[in-house]
Amino acid sequence: MSSSRSPFERLRDRFNETDLECSACGYIDDDGSWRVSAAGSRVQYQFICPTCDAIETREMRL
Repeated sequence: MSSSRSPFERLRDRFNETDLECSACGYIDDDGSWRVSAAGSRVQYQFICPTCDAIETREMRL
């Protein structure tokens, strides 16, 4: 892991490695990934299930 990566990128990578199971239907998306967006003092991570379209959201406030 490169030391030049931001903490937000590292957290997204952690979610991608450990948390790709849909909490609504239980589908495990081995090829999926979390999306990250930032607005103001909030950083939001989202995972969209390709099977049931449920959206899992995690938000961090700075």
